[in-house]
Amino acid sequence: MQSPGRPNPPRTNLERTQATRHALLEAARALFVEKGYADTSTPEVSAAAGTTRGALYHHFVDKRDLFRHLLLREAQAVKADILAASADGLSPRQALIDGAQAYLQAMTVPGRTRLMLIDGPAVLGLSEATAIDDDNAADTLREGLAAALDRDPAQIDALARLLSAAFDRAALEIDAGAEPRAMRESMLWLLRRVLGDEGSDTP
Repeated sequence: MQSPGRPNPPRTNLERTQATRHALLEAARALFVEKGYADTSTPEVSAAAGTTRGALYHHFVDKRDLFRHLLLREAQAVKADILAASADGLSPRQALIDGAQAYLQAMTVPGRTRLMLIDGPAVLGLSEATAIDDDNAADTLREGLAAALDRDPAQIDALARLLSAAFDRAALEIDAGAEPRAMRESMLWLLRRVLGDEGSDTP
């Protein structure tokens, strides 16, 4: 603990670099959510972050690259929540169910659905946005299905893509004002049907 009256030690170059990068990402997130990607300029991001355009371009190639890193950060945060919910010791099926609920909850973070599911494909293109998802939330779903179901890998991959699309749609519906409980229960019913669980005849 810092002694009373003693000044804090100066930050290292690495700490300053990380702080600037974090400030830029936080400022960009707020502006992209509020105004949208197209209506946000790099000077606005730099000003909101309390830094210069030169600093922004030191960390990111351009506005698109800044957005890509922001999207990756959001996707990694969602994956972390899913992994935390599907902890060791659970059966593969229960881990899938708990992870599915964690995904839908993680997507209620303000602005996240717009960034990941609307602006992401529009700005980066469907292929690049899908690749980011494949390395994060979709990857946990694919691994969970492979552990829970005795299916051919090609079938697992197809199921993962179809279910991922359904979960994304549920997140969009909740964000648009649909009743969250009904959407969550319906998605869990669908997942249980895929898993072949008994007692899943009604959502």
